[in-house]
Amino acid sequence: MLEKIISLVTAVVMTAVSLTACDSGASDIETVDDGNMRTTMSSADFAHDMGIGLNLGNTFEAFWSSEDNKTSGASVIGGNTPEDYERCWGATATTQEAIDGIRDAGFKTVRIPVYWGNMMSDDGKFQINEAYFDRVEEVLNYCRNDGLYVVINIHHYDEFIIKNYPREEAVDIVENLWEQIATRLKRYSDYVIFEGFNENLGSQREEDTYTEDELFDYVNAMNKVFVDTVRGTGGNNKNRMLIISGYWTNIDLTTDERFIIPEDKASDRIMVSVHYVDNAMYWSNKIGGKEWLDYAKSQCELLKSAFTDKGIQVFVGECTSIYEEERFAADADTTNSSECLETMLQMELDYGFIPVLWDVPENFYSRILKKIKSDEDAQTIRTLIDENF
Repeated sequence: MLEKIISLVTAVVMTAVSLTACDSGASDIETVDDGNMRTTMSSADFAHDMGIGLNLGNTFEAFWSSEDNKTSGASVIGGNTPEDYERCWGATATTQEAIDGIRDAGFKTVRIPVYWGNMMSDDGKFQINEAYFDRVEEVLNYCRNDGLYVVINIHHYDEFIIKNYPREEAVDIVENLWEQIATRLKRYSDYVIFEGFNENLGSQREEDTYTEDELFDYVNAMNKVFVDTVRGTGGNNKNRMLIISGYWTNIDLTTDERFIIPEDKASDRIMVSVHYVDNAMYWSNKIGGKEWLDYAKSQCELLKSAFTDKGIQVFVGECTSIYEEERFAADADTTNSSECLETMLQMELDYGFIPVLWDVPENFYSRILKKIKSDEDAQTIRTLIDENF
């Protein structure tokens, strides 16, 4: 009798587990993530807890384009394995040890940009390849093993979709992609965050002639379908933190009153993504002087007025990690890259933003050495973490 009872209980438990996995859209990949959603945390709490982040750049957003493939937007390279695409822009295969080093350096968030068209069948269905998805999720779990926040987006692929399909089709394709991504990952806790796009909202096909107002409307439609689609997949996604992307992630355009935050069924669970508060100074070689500081502060003030003061957190999804010698102004007061890094990151933290350094293989952080390459940069990050968190 006891054996029958144990057998019955085991069967019930196994059935419940199986149903849970099926209902959550979970993959077979094991994770230490507990699936917990912290309902008492405000978006400002999230922004503080996410600290300073690092991009896993030139890795999963890497792709090999071809004129022969106009449907999925990528051509077959090598053996057509996930690693072929992960490494095609110079990255080594991502390891748990490389992510461990990011955690040990003090970073609390890893942004994983992803080009979802890799390994996709060229049949117009936009079905994400399972093996490619498995590899992205495997690296996501490396991050969760270390207690890190993970931001997953659609990167570069947004440009392909927008520039090759009319608006109505582009919106439908985005809905299709985000339904797949959100369903696959909805078992994860709120340490996993979705970012709708990268830098290409506001673009259009060559043959389109939208007015500026119509482009803002297009941007708003793309952000809305992202939010609505993720929420519609249910489970943890009903309350997951989502990051909508700015108009070209440009601060002046994104703070324009025509940029609209989508209505959301969840409360206080949307952030806004922009890039580089000192971008104009960087490209005009004016880093390090008063004009640089004044410009960066003015950009932060725009974001504060448009978003932070209204309770909407700002995610600076890409910011400068290294200031090369040629980028400094002739009359710069500061010509040390690490000092400029500290100044910009501290400014963004003072405004309550979430700064995430843009990085590519063996640039700022070495995935081979598993550490920040410059000792001075490493100390800068550690000091900022110790003083702010």
